[in-house]
Amino acid sequence: MLSPTPMTFKTNLPAASCPALSGFGVLDIRGADAAAFLQAQAMNDVATLTPGQWQWNGWLTPKGRVVALFVLLRVAPDHFLAVLPDFPADDLRQRLQRFVFRSKLSLRTADDMVAAAGPQATLPAPDLALGDAVEGWALDFGGDGGARTLWLLPASHPALAPPDAGIDRAWFAADLAHGLPRLPAEAVEAWTPQMLSLGRLSAFSLKKGCYPGQEIVARTHYLGQAKRGLVRLEGQALRPGMSVEGAGVTVGSLVCSDAAGHEGLAVLASDAPDVLATGDRHCRRLPLLGGLARPS
Repeated sequence: MLSPTPMTFKTNLPAASCPALSGFGVLDIRGADAAAFLQAQAMNDVATLTPGQWQWNGWLTPKGRVVALFVLLRVAPDHFLAVLPDFPADDLRQRLQRFVFRSKLSLRTADDMVAAAGPQATLPAPDLALGDAVEGWALDFGGDGGARTLWLLPASHPALAPPDAGIDRAWFAADLAHGLPRLPAEAVEAWTPQMLSLGRLSAFSLKKGCYPGQEIVARTHYLGQAKRGLVRLEGQALRPGMSVEGAGVTVGSLVCSDAAGHEGLAVLASDAPDVLATGDRHCRRLPLLGGLARPS
C-alpha cells in the first residue's frame, strides 16, 4: 500500500549555494490516472514506486528506440516529476499528450522547478528523495565516483544560483563515468535500451505489461540478440556520431562526449578489439563506474 505522502524536511541551504544545471527540464504529471498512464507509456515499472521514491526511466518509440531518458520521482500516489537531463520537457509533454485520450491527468512543463547541483544531503536510501513542493527535493546521484546530490528547487528558492560552467562540466563528466548516456539531439531514436546498456541502471523492465517498444526490448533480451553495448572511451576530439574503428573496420559509434572531446560513451560491438581509434587518433577504453543504479 502506498504511503500518502513522502517524508519532508527543511533544506537549510545557504543562499545561492545551488547552481542550476544547464539543459535540464522537469515535466509534471498528475491526476487520478497518472500512475496508470505512465505504467503504460514508460519503459520501467512505475507501479513499484512509492511516494518519495525515484527510478531511472525513459520513453521509447514503437521500434524500441530511446526517445528520452529521465529520472521519475513519485511525489504522491497521483503525482510524478520527470527530470530530463537532455530532452526538452515541453517536447516530451507534447508527444505524450497524444496518448492521454480520456485519461484523468495533466501534463505540464514545470518551468517553476529547477534542477541544480548542491551540497550533499543525507538521504535514507539511494532511491529515496526528501522534500516537498515548497522546500524542494534532494535526490542521491552518488555512485562509485563519489557523492552527488541533485536538488529540485522552486525557481524562486533563495539557494538557487545561476549555472556554473565548471560545475556543469563536472556533472556531465560524472554521468559519463557512470555510464549514464547524455543523449544529444542526433542520438534521439537511434539506440535501444540494451545498446545503451541501460540494464546497468535498472532503467527498463522486462516483467511489467506492454509499453511502446516493449516487444523489441523483450525479444532482444530473451533471444540473446544484444550484440552491442556501451563503452566508455578516452581520446582526442571525440564528438557524437563519430565512427569507432577496430582492426580496420567500423565497430561502433560515439553516442556522446564531453565538451573537451576527451571522454565519451560509445556503442560498440561486443567483439570489438581492445585497440580502437576514432578518425586517425587512437582511443582507449576506460572502466564504467558502478553505483548509479536505482531499483526498478
